[in-house]
Amino acid sequence: MTKITQYAVLCATLAQGVDAVTFAVPSKVGTGGYSYAPLDPAPLGISFEFFAFPSYFTNVTATNQCLSNWKDLTGVWPPIRIGGTTQDRASFDASTSAYVDYSVANPADAPMTLTFGPKFMTLAGTYPGRVVVGLNRGKNNIQNTIAAAKVAVAEVKNLLAIELGNEPEYYPKDGQPIASGTWNPSVDATSQVNWNIQVGSAVGKNNIIQAGNWNQAPPQWGAAQLMAKENATSRQYVRHYAHHNYPGGSIQKLQTHSETASNIRSLFDADVAAVKQQTGKEYVLGETNSVSGGGAAAISPTWGAALWTMDYVLRATASNISRTYFHHGTVGNCQYCFWGRYSMGAPYYGATAAVALLAGARHLAALDNGAGNYAGYASFDGEGRPLRVLVYNSDYYAATGNRGSQAFTLTGLDGGGSVVRAKRLTAGSSLSRADRGGDLSFGGQTWGNGTCVVGGKETFETASVANGQVTFQVKAAEALLVYLQ
Repeated sequence: MTKITQYAVLCATLAQGVDAVTFAVPSKVGTGGYSYAPLDPAPLGISFEFFAFPSYFTNVTATNQCLSNWKDLTGVWPPIRIGGTTQDRASFDASTSAYVDYSVANPADAPMTLTFGPKFMTLAGTYPGRVVVGLNRGKNNIQNTIAAAKVAVAEVKNLLAIELGNEPEYYPKDGQPIASGTWNPSVDATSQVNWNIQVGSAVGKNNIIQAGNWNQAPPQWGAAQLMAKENATSRQYVRHYAHHNYPGGSIQKLQTHSETASNIRSLFDADVAAVKQQTGKEYVLGETNSVSGGGAAAISPTWGAALWTMDYVLRATASNISRTYFHHGTVGNCQYCFWGRYSMGAPYYGATAAVALLAGARHLAALDNGAGNYAGYASFDGEGRPLRVLVYNSDYYAATGNRGSQAFTLTGLDGGGSVVRAKRLTAGSSLSRADRGGDLSFGGQTWGNGTCVVGGKETFETASVANGQVTFQVKAAEALLVYLQ
């Protein structure tokens, strides 16, 4: 008996007594009653906290390697966004030779005030991928922001957009001068429209502004209320609309597929649809991660958070959110970071599995309705043919008792007797962590602490297609990426 046949028999044996989750794989984009989202060349990006950005690219060896790993998968460097709370504490100083200038009592702290110079933008301009640069609106010094924007346009050759202010709904509590009077969604929208026109016209570029950038949920703070204030003059400067999101919750809640699908659907589907219908422009998650404030020490570095990362970006992408930027905060004080100066974070594994599903694809479809624990996603090539399928068992497993397993059957596959390959995303439990020596892997491979260099032999599982279908077993807190081409 061949190894392939042995594996098929094993799958059938394990599946006995357990109903398989069945996903019908469409033979072509536009068929099967699914919704198909067009894909950006690199839908998964990284957001760097403004003051920490230079350190990530000059002091953290893993940064370029981790980003390069994804470029090797997709052929495209992932997009980055530079911004966050400290962009609204930062003033441009054309005379300083420093990337950033600030002081803190503790290296783990973020500065309350800082300056940055032209060298900051020059460094951003060395990144070969697309770049979004966040600038200050909170201090209400538009001439200083325009001066910085002009340098950004001149120095950042791959500049995708300029973001004017970060999470403006918090300006009153942060004591930002622009919100010293009445401040609400309507006033903020009027302010954004005015700033978009002034900055866009000053730099002489249309489609240059990443608008919105709120964290509080739509519709109170959202693209719909901003678009209601816009006119044709202001809208010509908007490249796309952005929102932030930090779902939070326990490890079990984070990794549960129905919770993730509900989070995206309830918060963003209507806002995304409004943007598409009224402007035809893109909608992005400009800053996001598992738990706000740098993450939660007992939650954000875990395998459960890694699985959430994978599922979250795929569900967002399937919901027509063009790009999702996962935030990276203070170096050395960042629980949700994918990498740091010394350690890898488990979420990098989940993110890489998502990148692998999307690499080179042109469309993505969610194969499930988002109501249960078991998920399926299919990516499609430029000719509309199915390229890969990812199946996910979001059942929680805390390393005690029996670890459940779920059979997944894919139907509608071409022919019989052909063989498909698959890579498994797995760890010891939902609690496993890369920074504590957990046995994490994707297709048998790992990424080195401090370097992000891949290690281990790439491993594929194989199974035979019979009568146009194939079955795989996926344990609790695992995912499987199936290659159809």
